[in-house]
Amino acid sequence: MKAYLTLLIVACQSVAALAQDDKTPYLTKSLSSDAINSVVVSTSGGGIKVSGESGQSPRIEVYIRGNNNRQLSKGEIQKRLAEDYDMNIAVNGHELSATVKQKHPFLNMNWRNQMSISFKIYVPENVTTNLKTSGGGIDLDNLKGAETFSTSGGGLRLNKLTGVIRGRTSGGGIDVSNSGDDLDLNTSGGGITAKNCNGKIRLVTSGGGLRLEDLKGNIYAHTSGGGVEGRNIDGELVTGTSGGGVDLKNMSCSLDASSSGGGLSIEMKHVGQYLKLHTSAGNIDLDLPAGQGLDLAIRGEGVNQHPTKLSNFSGEWNKNRINGTVNGGGAQVTASASSGDVNLKFN
Repeated sequence: MKAYLTLLIVACQSVAALAQDDKTPYLTKSLSSDAINSVVVSTSGGGIKVSGESGQSPRIEVYIRGNNNRQLSKGEIQKRLAEDYDMNIAVNGHELSATVKQKHPFLNMNWRNQMSISFKIYVPENVTTNLKTSGGGIDLDNLKGAETFSTSGGGLRLNKLTGVIRGRTSGGGIDVSNSGDDLDLNTSGGGITAKNCNGKIRLVTSGGGLRLEDLKGNIYAHTSGGGVEGRNIDGELVTGTSGGGVDLKNMSCSLDASSSGGGLSIEMKHVGQYLKLHTSAGNIDLDLPAGQGLDLAIRGEGVNQHPTKLSNFSGEWNKNRINGTVNGGGAQVTASASSGDVNLKFN
């Protein structure tokens, strides 16, 4: 079965086509009879939402607003669409395709006539996606499958995704929660918050901070322009920043953390196979588990330790270097502060 719409015949279709506001779609098309398992969307200047939450009636909604978020009448929208845009919504097999293109991309469209065209799509949870927008946010929730999406100027909001997840934004933040398996998310201009996620996780930002909470798996998280905060992480974490400090608490993992522009504050509940810490521009405050076997290789302008004496330490210990073992040795702990102190605490 193939269902096909073009804007020139929207008024003749059995869809809602009302005056546009924040809560009323320009048009709605039911997808109840199409058993959608794939969604492909490409739009201009608008956001995209795809939800697989149960209890929703399968459908696609289109929202259209004028430049500077101005409300437009149905007639104004139809006129501008007919003159400047091609919008097609089609179901072929079990794939939903929604595309928006400018009719004259190589001509300078009058900015007053430009519009934001957004989509909200409600489908079964077992759906793959391929989504692109030139200037709006992307919101995904309750989906299981391969999800690929990118935006040139908005944020990413992701919740309850399972599968291979690949997301990019050139100018917004990323918020991901309750998701897993294989996450790869990148932003060029915002921060990243990740909560309650598991599996293989890769998070990269060029212009914001990282906030990591309740993560488990193989995790790589890096920022070029902000700090790193983390709580309750299991597995393996490799993280670093070129422009801020690192603050990690209640960690039970293998950890490699570094900073070129700030200090490190690390609290280890349990050290995994290794712990590697380095800062070029600050102190390292390191809290280690007193009962775990550790191999220590620590250096800084000063090395300070509490308590001042450990009965279970063996090796060399002086004012700026430690090489030795605690509790007979075990996980390798390496920490270096190029222009600061290393402050050790055992709990």
